[in-house]
Amino acid sequence: MKTLKNTKIGESVKVIRLDGAGAVKRRIMDMGITKGVDVYVRKVAPLGDPVEITVRGYELSLRKADAEMIIVE
Repeated sequence: MKTLKNTKIGESVKVIRLDGAGAVKRRIMDMGITKGVDVYVRKVAPLGDPVEITVRGYELSLRKADAEMIIVE
């Protein structure tokens, strides 16, 4: 199972589903990361946190813990 956390820089992926529950899942969805949306991984900080992505035409930074909850293909 591939997550956004282990997606390589420069790769575009499609969100299959979101793991997690409650407020955390709601916050990720509020950022525009929902099932079926395309996500492009722009860069990852030297220590891996945060991950910078482009989703729905805007740039976003995600913590590693949040990126791990996003299942992609």
